Amino acid sequence: MHRRSTLRISAAGLTLALLPATHAQPAFPAKALRIVVPFAAGGVGDLTARAVAVGLAERLGQPVVIDNRPGAGGVVAADAVARAEPDGHTLFLMSNGTAVTAGLFKTLPYDTVADFTPISTLGTFDIAVLVPADSPHRTLAQLLAHARAHPGKLNIGSINMGSTQHLAAELFKSSAAIDAQVVPFNGTPALITALRGRQVDAGVEILGPALPQVRAGVLRVLAVTGERRSGVLPDVPTAVESGVQGFVASSWNALAVPARTPRAVVDRLQREVVAVLAMPAVQQQLRALNVEPRASTPQQAAALLKTDIDRWRAVIERAGIPRQ
Repeated sequence: MHRRSTLRISAAGLTLALLPATHAQPAFPAKALRIVVPFAAGGVGDLTARAVAVGLAERLGQPVVIDNRPGAGGVVAADAVARAEPDGHTLFLMSNGTAVTAGLFKTLPYDTVADFTPISTLGTFDIAVLVPADSPHRTLAQLLAHARAHPGKLNIGSINMGSTQHLAAELFKSSAAIDAQVVPFNGTPALITALRGRQVDAGVEILGPALPQVRAGVLRVLAVTGERRSGVLPDVPTAVESGVQGFVASSWNALAVPARTPRAVVDRLQREVVAVLAMPAVQQQLRALNVEPRASTPQQAAALLKTDIDRWRAVIERAGIPRQ
C-alpha cells in the first residue's frame, strides 16, 4: 500500500511538472513604469501624462517616469514603444497626432494599428475657430458669408503643415464648401501674432494655448469644433450648431502599450487609469489645462484611433498635402 501511494504521489507531481509554464504570469508591475511622450516637456500632452503618471504611481506602488521624445511627428516615440518588451512597463502617450502621422508618412517603422494595444483615452481638448477681437465677423455664419462673397480671399491661419490644427483648417474648408487659403505658421505664438496683426482673417487652433488671449479680449472664439460645447466657454456654439455639418474635430490623448502585452496586464492598467481619471485632484489638474478627462475601454480607444486615421487620411488626400 505504501509503495502504491508513493507512486500515485510521484505521478501527480510529474503531471504538475508537465503543465504548461505559460499559465504562470509574473507579477505586475514588477518595476518602474515608463510613459514615452512624443512631445516636449511643458505642453498639454506632456502635462496630461504627468498628471496621470502621479496617480498611477500611487495606485500601482511603482514609480512612473516620463520619457519625452519629441520630433518626427511622434515617430521616434512610437517606434521606441513598438520595439519595447510587451510586459506593460513601457507605455505610449498616443494622440490624434498618432492618427495624422499614419496618413501623412509614406512609410513608418511600425504599424500604427497592429503594433499597439490602446488601454484607455485620457481626455479631449477643444479646437476653436478664432478671429481678432475687432474682426467684423461676429459669428461663424458671418465669416462664411464673407468667404462665399469673396472666393479665394479668406485667409485661415493654423500651425505647422500636417499638424492636427492644419488639417482641421482644411476640414473646415471642405465641410463649409468655401474657397479659402490655409496659411500655416511655425507654432502657436506666431499664429496668435498673425491674428492680432490682422495678417489672417481667422485661425484654427487648440483652444487652451489661445485662451489667455481670449480672456484678455484680444481674440474672439466663433465656434469650437468638438461634438459638444466647451466647458470653459459654454456660450460659444459648436461648428455644427453654427451650420457647418461634418466639421467635428477635437484633440485627444490616450495610453497604449506594445501589441502582445498580456490581456490581464492591459485590463489592470485600464482599471487603474479609470480610477486615476476619477480622482478630483487629477480632474482639477486636467481641466486647468482645458482637457476634459475621459476614460474608455481598450476597444473604444482602438476604434477612435482607427476612425481618426481614416478621417485624417481622407483630409490629407483631399487637400493634396504631399506625404512625407
